[in-house]
Amino acid sequence: MTSSILVGLDLGTLTTKTMLALSKSDKDTTYELVRTSHGHHDCPTSISFGGCHRPRMLGEDSLERGDENTVGMLDRLLVDSLGGADGGGDDDDVGDQDPFQKFQRFTYDREKDSVCIPNMADDGQGNNEYSSTALLAMLLGRIKRNVLATVHRLEGTNEDGDEGMTSRLKFVFAVPPNYSTATRQALMDAAYAVSISNSMVVDSTLALGKVLEQRKFSGEVCGSGGRKVMVVEMGHARTNISLLRFGGGEGDDEGDAQEEKKNKEPNDKVLGSDKITVLANVNSSQLGAGTIDICLYHHFLATHPAFSNVSFETNSRSAQRLLEGCKKLKHLLSMLSEGSVTVESIGKNESDVTLSANRELLVQLCDGLVTKVLKSMIQRCIEKAGGMQVLNDIATVELTGGGCRIPLVQDTVRDCLGKKGDETFSFSKSLDDTSLALGAAMMMTAPSSCVEDALMEVSPERQARREALLHNEMLMSKRDEELVKKDEIRNQIEAHILELRSARHSSVHSSLLPTSDEFTNFLDGTDDWLFSAECDDATFDEMMKKWVEVKSKSEELCADFLEAKRLEAERKDREMEEEAKQAAAERDAEAMLNGDDGNDADDHDTRKLPTKRRMEIVMKNKAEANELFGDGNYKHACARYAKALSHCNKFFDLSPDDEVEVKEVKLSLHVNMALSFIKLEKLDNAFQSCNEALAIDPKNVKALYRRATVQHSRRKFDDALNDLKQAEELAPDDKAVKKLRRLVDHEILKQKKKEQAMAKKMFG
Repeated sequence: MTSSILVGLDLGTLTTKTMLALSKSDKDTTYELVRTSHGHHDCPTSISFGGCHRPRMLGEDSLERGDENTVGMLDRLLVDSLGGADGGGDDDDVGDQDPFQKFQRFTYDREKDSVCIPNMADDGQGNNEYSSTALLAMLLGRIKRNVLATVHRLEGTNEDGDEGMTSRLKFVFAVPPNYSTATRQALMDAAYAVSISNSMVVDSTLALGKVLEQRKFSGEVCGSGGRKVMVVEMGHARTNISLLRFGGGEGDDEGDAQEEKKNKEPNDKVLGSDKITVLANVNSSQLGAGTIDICLYHHFLATHPAFSNVSFETNSRSAQRLLEGCKKLKHLLSMLSEGSVTVESIGKNESDVTLSANRELLVQLCDGLVTKVLKSMIQRCIEKAGGMQVLNDIATVELTGGGCRIPLVQDTVRDCLGKKGDETFSFSKSLDDTSLALGAAMMMTAPSSCVEDALMEVSPERQARREALLHNEMLMSKRDEELVKKDEIRNQIEAHILELRSARHSSVHSSLLPTSDEFTNFLDGTDDWLFSAECDDATFDEMMKKWVEVKSKSEELCADFLEAKRLEAERKDREMEEEAKQAAAERDAEAMLNGDDGNDADDHDTRKLPTKRRMEIVMKNKAEANELFGDGNYKHACARYAKALSHCNKFFDLSPDDEVEVKEVKLSLHVNMALSFIKLEKLDNAFQSCNEALAIDPKNVKALYRRATVQHSRRKFDDALNDLKQAEELAPDDKAVKKLRRLVDHEILKQKKKEQAMAKKMFG
């Protein structure tokens, strides 16, 4: 019988952390932090929609986008739509004025629990609406793929068994103790929508307690009264204060027994061999590290001279940039007593603005919304646990979450505990940012764990909603897969045509290419089709049919060239194999002479080579990059272009003619690398490459066009228009420039109509 694969999930406001638990036996469990496809330790809790012709960008792929097609903070959206928490006297009901989500740009209808995404209908013009549970299911689908990739790596299996592997997965969500029943059910429904039929919800307080039990108290005798621990957890938009007791039992003192009886529902949890009792718990969904960002935001908006005559809505791109700048300044002030950051294109006439602050100012700004609220929460938690005398029994104070790294927060906790200025007092560091996800997975490895949510009966109405979610997510996933495959074929066609065009001028076999009008018309016609509505609307089968036609026509027109190219590739492969063998033999011989093991094989090429030899190395790397690009291997193509550029910086004593040649080569490398980054949807990198190219030649049409493409993807349509106008002046007949200009003009017109409608509504 195959064992279950437990997946602990900490669904955070900004990022989600995932921990895998693989059990080889009852006493042998391996825990592994799940990395994203980009290699990161956490997955952004957001998704982006690129329109009806583009696949969804989930988790880590949505990180660079921030427009109305990007939905972030999915955890708050879920809680907001389903009524938040089950009371308890804490400020857990976010209400209509969520201080964090008002900076998001997407449109959300709370009454309908619906997020409106523009341009997602089949015609490319209409809008689609998605519930908060459906959006969360999309994110969980990406997380599931990351989990399966991790399992395959650990178990040495391949993707062929994904369906059977999925049936072994059990998702365990760690959530605040007072999450409502509806919210807990929605989490499990979202998991069901991605074919995870077995999922559970556990209290985050107990998940942290489980980690503490193993890391801090596993080898200790806690005594009849147990060991009391205060846990302060502050994330980006939520704070939780808990008092836990480890150990103890029938011999507990009368006060603790009364508190346990009073808080019976959340307390009676027995995990492993020791009892973990929640003596008190206080939550807030209005306080987090992001609250400090908002305090800084309002301060600079009200006092900075650059904003004296500037106004923008909180959900505008300018507000997002200012808030992000405040977040960076907060991080800086967590390490230094004062600091400053620069926010680009946010002041008058899109000027850059420098934000400066020190810790004293931060304390003043956060006194009301952060310090007083946090003090009140700690005091309420202490009162719930039995009053101030409980402080004498606290064995340790644990801090966890990004917010608890901020000195202001740490000083507030010290003050509440009467430890201000006490140099002998220090916080414990047994918990880290992965502890919630780890604790969720650990709780379900203990046979005695009891989680009520797993035993809930599913009503027929809820099951019908689950099946609808599952059906819709399967359709969306199938659509994404087809669009990805379609894009791959389109890229192959584009790379093939680009190679044939460039071969006319750069290939040693250019003389074998036809010079007829038929060949020119074939290249131009294929280019026109790639930028046509027919291409956008084509299915995968139609795109594949077009690729077969293009290859067939190429074989017909360029048979001699393609055969020569194939033979040259085979020759290069043989040469590379021989060079590799020779290099290995030389390394072995050198190692024998030097008496070492030959492991120090790093290439630090500082040789002063002749210009011709260095240029050969540059062009070899460029040629390899072009081949990698043609095969769709964009990531490694970028690496080769970068390698070629690094060699361009090693020329010395260049003649004027040589300098011109090197500049032309560098220009070509930057332009090609920009296209590779665009294919990878690394917009910031592509933008930088375009800027590097334009620094060499401000009138390069390809660089202007590709930078406009980046700005269009970023929805900076005015900036894209400026580049396109320059490109049109330089190349008035360029079809790609014309098509992108039409798209940008259309988006600008839509924006103007939207602004006019809003103005009419406001001042009507």
